[in-house]
Amino acid sequence: MRIVLIGPPGAGKGTQCQRLLEYLDVPHLSTGEMLRQAVSGGTREGQQAASYMESGQLVPDELIVGMVSQRLMRPDCRAGCLLDGFPRTLRQAATLDEFLERQAMTLDGVIELAVPRDELVRRMLLRKREDDDPEIFSKRIESYQRQTAPLLDYYARQGKLKSIDGLGSAEEIFSRVCEAVEGFVARHDEPEDDSA
Repeated sequence: MRIVLIGPPGAGKGTQCQRLLEYLDVPHLSTGEMLRQAVSGGTREGQQAASYMESGQLVPDELIVGMVSQRLMRPDCRAGCLLDGFPRTLRQAATLDEFLERQAMTLDGVIELAVPRDELVRRMLLRKREDDDPEIFSKRIESYQRQTAPLLDYYARQGKLKSIDGLGSAEEIFSRVCEAVEGFVARHDEPEDDSA
């Protein structure tokens, strides 16, 4: 199963991601982690990414897509993976689709953790992490709405999106996530209908 997990800052994506990785038993493809490893490893991609990150700019799509594509080609990803933090933009999503098609791979489903903005802010105030300055957090949410939220419509049109209510206990939310995954599995296993 190849699944994308999408959610705004504070939606609890990290918690659900860890549970889902254990449930699916597939590699975790986190672009944040890949970038950190590339930078610390001093790779060519890492050096390029570092120059953008240090100046507070977004790492270009080409660089991110290249790193993800290389990772998807590794043997442990042939059976599936969980994509976390990618794609972030419509351009990245379209490029990912093209890459998967060329490799005769498919994206099985996209799970959105849907949480109202006022709840995201409430959670941020409760957890009080160092990087959770209200103004910065607000900008991160706005960035998500502008760049990543359009992906929801993109994947809904493909029939791949399952929106999950991100309110409730971690266990309740994960139960909904598992239901979504089972729906992807059932659809994946359906025989092709040639009569349509």
